[in-house]
Amino acid sequence: MSLEAITKQLKALNQSIPPVELWDPPYCGEMDIVIKANGDWFYNGSIINRLRLVKLFASVIKKEQDEYFLVTPVEKIKITVEDQPFIINNWQWLEGLSPATMQLTSNLDDSILLCDEHPMICDAEGNLSVKIRRNLYASIHRNVFYQWIEIAKEQDLDEQKQLILTSAGQDFIIGSYAE
Repeated sequence: MSLEAITKQLKALNQSIPPVELWDPPYCGEMDIVIKANGDWFYNGSIINRLRLVKLFASVIKKEQDEYFLVTPVEKIKITVEDQPFIINNWQWLEGLSPATMQLTSNLDDSILLCDEHPMICDAEGNLSVKIRRNLYASIHRNVFYQWIEIAKEQDLDEQKQLILTSAGQDFIIGSYAE
């Protein structure tokens, strides 16, 4: 299967975010597509510079267990994702909403609200990620993380301080440290 053939199939779907969770095509092998931890996409060792093409592929990513696939109605091809397939690289408070709500934007222009539908998770190593759609997550760009540290509330919990962001009435832990 070639990159061009997959591109043609995806363009034929003509939908922004196809319902890949409903598709269960046969596995067709692996393709040398790598999503680097910094958000860059590579094909056969070369960076994919066309944002429209990257967005097209990102619209059909499916995660099963710990593996990622590009899925069309007729085939499923395994790809490599170093960290998360998306990166939150921008955020803003939405004006006039009560409770205060953050809008997050990914490197591929996905826009979500930080809320219970799109929660933020802090793993055991302190890595943050936000659910973008289905079971796909975005890591948090370092600049965004530093901005959030500046506005986070401190909360005491068992001889530790937690840093909390509140959005859409939900509290999200962005880190903790010992006193």
